[in-house]
Amino acid sequence: MTSPQHDVAALRESTDALLAALEKHADGPTGPDALLTEPSHLPGWTRGHVLAHLARNADALVNVLEGRPMYVSAEARDADIERDAPRPLAAQLDDLRATARRLDEVLARYASGDGGAWEQTVELRNGVTDRAGAIPFRRQVEVELHHLDLDLGHGPDALPAAFTERLTTYLARRFSGNAEVPATELRTDDGRSWRTGRAAEPGGPDGLGDATGPVVVTGSARALACWLAGRTPGTGLSASTGTLPVLPPL
Repeated sequence: MTSPQHDVAALRESTDALLAALEKHADGPTGPDALLTEPSHLPGWTRGHVLAHLARNADALVNVLEGRPMYVSAEARDADIERDAPRPLAAQLDDLRATARRLDEVLARYASGDGGAWEQTVELRNGVTDRAGAIPFRRQVEVELHHLDLDLGHGPDALPAAFTERLTTYLARRFSGNAEVPATELRTDDGRSWRTGRAAEPGGPDGLGDATGPVVVTGSARALACWLAGRTPGTGLSASTGTLPVLPPL
């Protein structure tokens, strides 16, 4: 277990790395704004959509930590992203810096207390609740995965090692009990393991491992994390059934 204060520092590092990568393109000799109209790795979203989402998500998490609804509505969230996506890169960078600073200031207020504030329950979207202390890592997940989605040379190998291990645990927990995911055991090459998906029971109807035990998926923590996050098709992984389980989108 890491402390929220540690996670705040890790979030700053991930945010700084994203901003530094974007600033290199802003200083490029030709057409940095054209980059934002090109497709990202997320279906239907340009790079501008990804950056707009990251900025608005930071504001949404400020709302969560200050006791307001995360978004006014799903429709308003989507409209804000569509509104902000076409902006030039300089405007996107200014927004990302400002929103990251606002979130960091709120997190600093939580850190300045006796620790009890981190234990408060906060409400995110769709009735999901969590500890306030989980918000810094949740935001780091957004920043790191969407940095990959920008397709600007930041690939899975650039993900911090400590982050990928935590991401595997985080996503294994997220898919745990999901009826769409067969009982699955995730194993790293060095012997660590996680269970996820539905419980393994005799007589499973789908032939995907429930009747005989979990599907065993093996590879590095980074490969497991990127597959669980839907950022790779399972590159570097092997499955005991010969075929990786199909995961629902996050």
